[in-house]
Amino acid sequence: MKSGKPLGSVIEGSLSKGLEVRLYPNVSVEDMRVGKFLVIQGRRSRFFGLLVDVALGTSTPRILANPPHPDDFFMQQVLAGNDIFGDITITPELMFTPSEQVDPDEIDYSSLPEGIESNLALIPVKTIPSHFSPVYEATEDDFRRVFGSEDDVNGCKFNIGQPLDMEVPICIDLNLFVERSNGIFGKSGTGKSFLTRLLLAGIISKRAGVNLMFDMHSEYGWEAIREGGNDMSVNMVKGLAQLFPGLVEIYTLDPESTKRRGVRNVQELYLGFDQIEIEDIQLIAFELNLSEASMDNVNILASEYGKSWIIHLLHMSNEDIKEFCQDKQGNQSSIMALQRKLKRLESLKYIRNSCRHNYIDQILQSLDAGKHVVIEFGSQSNMLSYMLATNMITRRIHKSYVYKAEKFLQSKNPSDRPNPLVITIEEAHRFLDPKVVHRTIFGTIAREMRKYFVTLLVVDQRPSGIDKEVMSQVGTRITCLLNDDKDIDAIFTGVSGSQGLRSVLAKLDSKQQALILGYAVPMAVVVRTRSYDRQFYAEIGATDYREMPDDELAATADAAKADLGF
Repeated sequence: MKSGKPLGSVIEGSLSKGLEVRLYPNVSVEDMRVGKFLVIQGRRSRFFGLLVDVALGTSTPRILANPPHPDDFFMQQVLAGNDIFGDITITPELMFTPSEQVDPDEIDYSSLPEGIESNLALIPVKTIPSHFSPVYEATEDDFRRVFGSEDDVNGCKFNIGQPLDMEVPICIDLNLFVERSNGIFGKSGTGKSFLTRLLLAGIISKRAGVNLMFDMHSEYGWEAIREGGNDMSVNMVKGLAQLFPGLVEIYTLDPESTKRRGVRNVQELYLGFDQIEIEDIQLIAFELNLSEASMDNVNILASEYGKSWIIHLLHMSNEDIKEFCQDKQGNQSSIMALQRKLKRLESLKYIRNSCRHNYIDQILQSLDAGKHVVIEFGSQSNMLSYMLATNMITRRIHKSYVYKAEKFLQSKNPSDRPNPLVITIEEAHRFLDPKVVHRTIFGTIAREMRKYFVTLLVVDQRPSGIDKEVMSQVGTRITCLLNDDKDIDAIFTGVSGSQGLRSVLAKLDSKQQALILGYAVPMAVVVRTRSYDRQFYAEIGATDYREMPDDELAATADAAKADLGF
């Protein structure tokens, strides 16, 4: 066995509650950190688990009644091991089990001979190691065996960070990641936006799918500011359009704001009143403070005027409304209140009475061509504006993907297979709240589990505000520090045996640490998230495009698309 010196041995435990390990006298309990990745060598199998708790123990209460002086090192040495000791709790997650043809005594798990590794299976734990099984720190080989490597020819691995105490990459499988809706959670200031940008860059560079990003705070498409420090040259980080020119398109709902920020090659985006449907109004009913009576009259107006019902309503006089209600049995006061509240939509810069050009179809064409789309909101990032635009655009794109998916299922032609689409939304609890989730397209997408090749990447600091049914369908959860007990409980909705992981989540650092669990990783793991900096740009082959002339930028964009196979 070449796993290094053992840290301790298993003394008791269960599959459901975890394993208690007694540390050896020469191992300091202060070296045991919650979230550490450990290995237990059983008689037949090798178990991988997460350290979820650390404790101090004594053999008799008399030691506590008369403890040795802190400077009495001799007495402390005498008591260490037998009378005073450290205990840790490990939650076993995975196990390697050799086949019957392989003699367990001949296996060196840290350096497997050629041919033996093919006889090992990495499976979820279904049993536990026996008493006194030794526990070791995980080696680099262990990490690579469990989480794979970006160099793996099978799969689509992306390095998202490193374990807390080693310099070895931890990878997630992006092919699995885009198969289900996923979430990035954490309280404000913990780095959710940087993590999101990191994952989106991985999806682009690995060609795992296409992205539609609703950039509420203008952080993903072009330059953004890193928190801390005053040196702008150091604290500015690149957006995705700078890292992948020609592959990322930016649309803006506020051209003036985008122009002030110096964003290049941006396309304006407008939506018309005639494109707003009843389902769109239902989503923003709370923001507009619409009553149920007002929503009933929306149906009457839409039945009479069709797609142009909002335009007709906004131009009605009080006398027109009165006559309409007499003819169509509408409620005059409710329709007048509806008219007054819908006038708020006229202040949105991207709303027109009607649009000759269909911008949503243009976005769909870009997605079909393998390009990624960022929609910036600029000053139009208030919640009413954000919820209306995201819902209108997503509903129509989802409808198109349903048609394409059904066509593919019928033809079985690989050329008809839609590009997997990942839709990124911030403030996700606004769309996935239990009161509105069944009326929004986002709730539908979250529950479909990629049935139509469309999934969500939800970014939120209040996971407790998301419907429990939706949270149970979130495939991979990447969670930074959370303090609220309700939010922590929400993260583990639908996760069995999560009690130990709760303590791990509560002990994360406030910056650049995250707990990852779910569909795209073999087991729960705590990582120091990869830095989004110049080293990262270099590793994905990025160039500094901020000072590049437009003609050179266009040529570089064409070359980048060719390199990635577009």
